[in-house]
Amino acid sequence: MLVSAKLAPTFAYPELERFWRLADELGFHAIWNYDHFYGPDAVGTIARDYRKDTFEAWTSLAAMALVVTRARIGCMVTGVTYRHPAVLAKMAVTVDHISGGRLEFGLGAAWHEAEHRGYGISFPRAGERLAMLDEALRVIKALWTEDSASFAGTYFRLDEAICNPKPVQKPHPPIVVAGQGQKSLRIVATHADEWNATGVDPAEWSRLSNVLDSHCEAIGRDPATIRRGVQILLDPAQEKQMRNRLDLLPAYQAAGCQHTVLNFNQPPTEDQLELVSRLGQTQR
Repeated sequence: MLVSAKLAPTFAYPELERFWRLADELGFHAIWNYDHFYGPDAVGTIARDYRKDTFEAWTSLAAMALVVTRARIGCMVTGVTYRHPAVLAKMAVTVDHISGGRLEFGLGAAWHEAEHRGYGISFPRAGERLAMLDEALRVIKALWTEDSASFAGTYFRLDEAICNPKPVQKPHPPIVVAGQGQKSLRIVATHADEWNATGVDPAEWSRLSNVLDSHCEAIGRDPATIRRGVQILLDPAQEKQMRNRLDLLPAYQAAGCQHTVLNFNQPPTEDQLELVSRLGQTQR
């Protein structure tokens, strides 16, 4: 099982860079950040009126692309409502080139209403956001793979749009979609190279993975072509919490999980990160 490390861009830049470098040196499969404008509170949720300093995800990712030289990099996950997909496609191509073809492209339907309200960004109901996600993935893949792309959807339009250069990775960077509902899993089956679920125990993760299998079968896709992943939240200030969460890794692996993203809610110590990297290596 692949093991990756994640830290939100809510800390001073030197702390972020230290984490990126150390995780890269320790051999994690990938290093991730997240896409929010308001920072998380101490327990990893996002409060409506929270004001923690937060760097923008994709400009941070461009910096990470140069600091990290071996691991893959990505944003888990970009909110579809925050940027027009054509602009996001260009941003992702740029980071793919900066990293030498190590980008993992994560996208989701977004969820934090207060963030949208604060920034004046439209926040449609969940069903519309999922429809936007489906259209956005069609737009982005067309821009990455076609000489010029046209698209006429409900939410997005292209008119002989050009996106050059193309990504380093062919046909495009791996697409990671996060989601756990029926509609989300249908979108995963249609578009994704990897699926990620967050905050579910191994039994529920296994159930959702089986639902994803059924959606793949319904459209004639081989379920084995989608990597299965989980995101686990870790609090370095609580050693017992970290141990309990890490003890679940064998159960996730037995259920068919192929990739675990360990999401630290604050920078771990060097010893903690090294310990976690060793535990991850035992799952391979």
